[in-house]
Amino acid sequence: MLTIFAVRERVVTRQRVVPDEFPREPMLGVVPGAQPKFLVREMAGRYYSGLTDEELSTRYDACENLAGQLAEYASRKMSASGLSLDDALERVEKGLKAKVGAGQWDFSRGEMAWLMKRTRELT
Repeated sequence: MLTIFAVRERVVTRQRVVPDEFPREPMLGVVPGAQPKFLVREMAGRYYSGLTDEELSTRYDACENLAGQLAEYASRKMSASGLSLDDALERVEKGLKAKVGAGQWDFSRGEMAWLMKRTRELT
């Protein structure tokens, strides 16, 4: 007699907890007219202002990942060039601001400040 067992795969999604100090900035925008307005988005029949939990988690993951890369870069610069931590982080911040200013990277001012704080912690 042949017995067949069905195996169910369970997909587990990892819920990342976004730290309280991570910026949660409202959406920015300008809408012309004399009456007061506020920006919202309609998603699945509901109106949202600001980021959804999923969007916030995605932005946090991107910032955390980049902070790790920037910390590694700063460490390499310190060991290869003999730069101090402050000098290496100053160069990192200058590069970050240049990328954001040129429109290559999309980070808010709050996220950039958080990125530099986190990069310093990881270096």
